[in-house]
Amino acid sequence: WDGLTHYQTTSCAFSMRQKGKLNPVHLVDVPGHSRLRPKLEEFLPQAAAIVFVVDALEFLPNCRAASEYLYDILTNANVVKNKISVLLCCNKTDKLTAHTKEFIRKQMEKEIEKLRASRSAVSIADIANDFSIGIEGEVFSFSHCYNKVTVAEASGLTGETVQIQDFIREYIKPLAQTCINRLNLRLDSYAFGL
Repeated sequence: WDGLTHYQTTSCAFSMRQKGKLNPVHLVDVPGHSRLRPKLEEFLPQAAAIVFVVDALEFLPNCRAASEYLYDILTNANVVKNKISVLLCCNKTDKLTAHTKEFIRKQMEKEIEKLRASRSAVSIADIANDFSIGIEGEVFSFSHCYNKVTVAEASGLTGETVQIQDFIREYIKPLAQTCINRLNLRLDSYAFGL
């Protein structure tokens, strides 16, 4: 992948070495552009895990939008029912002015707490397919989600992707004669390569 700026769903094959043999993994890249978000629904029922990529350099101006998108994913019926694990991947952390993964995690938890409070006022009929997240009476934390949410740092440009590869190894189990569907979300307009 090489700095794609077009807005379309793309996919690629990726082989993961596990226990001495290569297992194919199907990665689906759905850009975070608002016009493409409905495409995500096509892939969530088949996803084994989600890599949600945020730009650690340009995080603050995009924090609210990224948090909204992640909130929608974490409350999605397919994600909750299938207990799909999510990796919040902070890309470009090799840059000197990049925000740390802890800063990004805390800011996104604060934003999701605001969303949780405002959206809890919406009637159940309006969000029939979604689940609520968090523990009532407590400030939101990713540890309150139905599924596991992990935060990691990476740099697609320098190839520092060990944490992503470890996440894939942990959550992707080889299937006989079949390629596993994967979902890699990105919020910035730059493709993120493994």
